[in-house]
Amino acid sequence: MPRKTWRAALAAYASPSTVVLLLLGFAAGLPYMLVFSTLSVWLREAGVARETIGYASLIGLAYAFKWVWSPLLDQWRLPLLGKLGRRRSWLVLAQILVLVGLIGMGFCDPQKHLSWLIALAVLVAFASATQDIAVDAYRLEIADDQRQAALAASYMAGYRVAALLATAGALFFAEWFGSTGFSYLHKAWTGTYVLFGVMMLPAVITTLLMREPPVPLRTQLQAARYGFGHQLMSVFVLIVLLVSVPAMFTQLYNTDFASVLFDGVSLLDLLLEDRAFLRAILYTTLTCLCLSSMGRRGLAPVLTPVNDFIHRYRWQALLLLGLIATYRMSDTVMGVMANVFYIDQGFTKDQIASVSKIFGLVMTLLGAGVGGLLIVRFGILPILFIGGAASAATNILFVMLADMGPNIQMLVVTISLDNFSSGLATSAFVAYLSSLTNLKFSATQYALLSSIMLLLPRLIGGYSGVLVEKFGYHDFFLITALLGVPTLILIAVHWHQEIRRDKEPQQQAGQPAAPPASEQQQP
Repeated sequence: MPRKTWRAALAAYASPSTVVLLLLGFAAGLPYMLVFSTLSVWLREAGVARETIGYASLIGLAYAFKWVWSPLLDQWRLPLLGKLGRRRSWLVLAQILVLVGLIGMGFCDPQKHLSWLIALAVLVAFASATQDIAVDAYRLEIADDQRQAALAASYMAGYRVAALLATAGALFFAEWFGSTGFSYLHKAWTGTYVLFGVMMLPAVITTLLMREPPVPLRTQLQAARYGFGHQLMSVFVLIVLLVSVPAMFTQLYNTDFASVLFDGVSLLDLLLEDRAFLRAILYTTLTCLCLSSMGRRGLAPVLTPVNDFIHRYRWQALLLLGLIATYRMSDTVMGVMANVFYIDQGFTKDQIASVSKIFGLVMTLLGAGVGGLLIVRFGILPILFIGGAASAATNILFVMLADMGPNIQMLVVTISLDNFSSGLATSAFVAYLSSLTNLKFSATQYALLSSIMLLLPRLIGGYSGVLVEKFGYHDFFLITALLGVPTLILIAVHWHQEIRRDKEPQQQAGQPAAPPASEQQQP
């Protein structure tokens, strides 16, 4: 495919869809921060124990497992609100629940009604995660693959601005209304959360005014295959499976099998006396039921999109999934220890906040915008490779900073370039995931792929503190830079396959093969 002109690339940002995604991104960033970092500050200021605050952070599981109920958004239209269309109806419902939930949270004093506050925060988190699913599906359905990066950059801009407003801005409003670390005032937090709840209104109005993506007939017929009862059954079976499998292995690990092997204890005695063994049998039974023919029928709404992905890509699906699982590993694992590193280096909190909020935010948005522009101009895979290489290479700057001590100029350079590369890589990666998604299952497949993107980096990131303790910051950042190498190899292999596939039809037709996308000249 020939390259587009720079004017055509810039035109990707001039469409009304870009403004819509900007406002929807703002609506997505507000609740996410208000039920995490900002809520933690509120709870601590109200005197809630640290352990309780830690447990409250489990609210984030709603975002990690949003793919569980994503088939509902693909294959079931809401009553009454369904007249707005498949995507807009779910968006309006989610946004109204977020609005009502945030206002309700404001009226719950954690010193008196902590359980109600947490319950409403859970409601907001699930509604917010549902909004994320619907926005991703809407974005996929209104533009082709080349424009996805531009829309993602616009979405990211709104999201980042809202995240900054919902953290630093919310703390500023709470203090301005009269609540400080020395004098807690519930009314101040009420005013803050009510204010941010009202800020969801522009998103609701935007959803009501924007156009609904057209739904092809085949997609409508596919959605009609499963009723609402089947959808709920699918979600229930999947939740049981997700709980029972890890619980089964945990209980088997805690079972005292050594007594059977070495102490002459019979299996019957183990069954009667070891509760871990009893629980293991229970979870094993639940797992078997979920994987039986009846359970698989219940999981059909979830398995169908997965089967579609495997059927379309066959053996290449392993390559794609490996690429997706490792693409953000380098910067995600490094990012877990970034703020701790800044403190250990001797930077003050004011310096960290100023540099990360000013330079970090600006450079992230700039990187995302440039990424969207370059993808329209040159295509997805070249910029995906550049984004992956830049994300890994900027970790070398942290290696240099670790050897320089609290050098504020180097901190500015490091955070600026790291955030620019992160924005560039994110916009390229969103466009890439979008290109892999079948529009018949846009909500489900994108939710699954984006969850895979975070799974391995989060797991390895959990051991980042151990790596720092063992190797020190210098070698830790070097290791995280090297984590980006496997991804670059996978992208190169995939890119080579795409070039070969593009050449084959022309060679079979007796035409000379077109040069690779990176070598084509603008006509």
